[in-house]
Amino acid sequence: MLVGDLPGRAGDVVRVCGWAQAAPAEDTLTLRDHTGVVDLVATGRPAVTPESAIEAEGTVIDAHGRLHIELTDLRVLGAAVSRAPIDERSSLEDRLNWRYLDLRRPRNRLVFEVQTTLERAMRAWWGQHDFIELHTPKLRAKPNMSGRELFTVDYFGRPAYLAQSPQFYKQMAMAAGMERVFEIGPVFRANPHLTARHDTEFVSVDVEIAWIDSHHDVMALEEAWLCSVLAEVERVHGEDIERHFGRPVRVPEPPFPRITMAEAQEVLAGLGHRSSAPEGDIDAGGERLLARHVAGAFDHELVFVTEYPEAVRPFYHMRLDEGSGLTRSFDLLWNGLEITTGAQREHRHDRLLAQAARNPSRVDVIRPYLDFFRHGCPPHGGFGLGLTRVLMCLLGVDDVREVTFLPRDRERLTP
Repeated sequence: MLVGDLPGRAGDVVRVCGWAQAAPAEDTLTLRDHTGVVDLVATGRPAVTPESAIEAEGTVIDAHGRLHIELTDLRVLGAAVSRAPIDERSSLEDRLNWRYLDLRRPRNRLVFEVQTTLERAMRAWWGQHDFIELHTPKLRAKPNMSGRELFTVDYFGRPAYLAQSPQFYKQMAMAAGMERVFEIGPVFRANPHLTARHDTEFVSVDVEIAWIDSHHDVMALEEAWLCSVLAEVERVHGEDIERHFGRPVRVPEPPFPRITMAEAQEVLAGLGHRSSAPEGDIDAGGERLLARHVAGAFDHELVFVTEYPEAVRPFYHMRLDEGSGLTRSFDLLWNGLEITTGAQREHRHDRLLAQAARNPSRVDVIRPYLDFFRHGCPPHGGFGLGLTRVLMCLLGVDDVREVTFLPRDRERLTP
């Protein structure tokens, strides 16, 4: 039986399993499972090392509204050999070194309960809207267009590259007539930065849809999907998130505000922000400032920033208009953190080849990708969303490692 099921069972003999937790009273030991804690009362305090795995049997007693169990039997199923090396006051680095102990805390377990609900709700929405799930390869024979941030591995005596995104394969699915596809899977980026929002392996949520008129169709789909998913998280975990993380789950109202990159730059210039990002892009500080502007102007936590210049977007993003230097692209920011990048893709082989040719030394590398469009492909677009960044925003967590089961960055490869 779970601790959370004990209310209403006063007088019953029960068996509960969980972790031993020290308690102040001499004759009391506390048992903790993922649903709560209960005191185990016996004559003479049982000699059990905290964090041992235990099984207890006894009678449920309701003493003035507070439940405890009067022990008849206690078994240590897995003894802790010594006191735990970390507690909730330990540094994040220390807690990550003992991640399995850190995840026993109900607050940390809740992160992955929420993640499970997020993915379940995503798949439910996709299922209702006729999407096909893909599992694309994570080993590639060719590097990406830029050749940057790649992990290279030995593949039977020749180099192979870990996938940074399933982008090309999603587009191949469009050329194959699949029309609506999604994937939830790992991606790998040799990111040299040690920041609170960067990692080298993370879970990417990718969506691609065909027969669209513009990138606005993709944004509209993401709005509907994300609102449905967050509503389910609020229904299942809203009270627990507020108790453990001190913040309510706010289900956004569509449509989300949409601001062009040019408009965003004007707003930031008016606020006196000097960006360190390349021209036509926004740095992290600018994203946070823009979020504050959006919150005040639109009373909204999310905003689409659209129409990025071609110089800061991939070659396969469709141009806004004929001869334009802008693209049919967008980022979705949530409280100043980028969670999504998306666009309408260029589906016409001749134009795609011309856009790729601005970097002629790389065209041969992506020739197999370009071939996807040689025999007709529908207008299409999509987005990639970072699962852990959504969790950061949902829970108000400042470090991506807090919401990653076993984080990987430039310095951490264990446990």
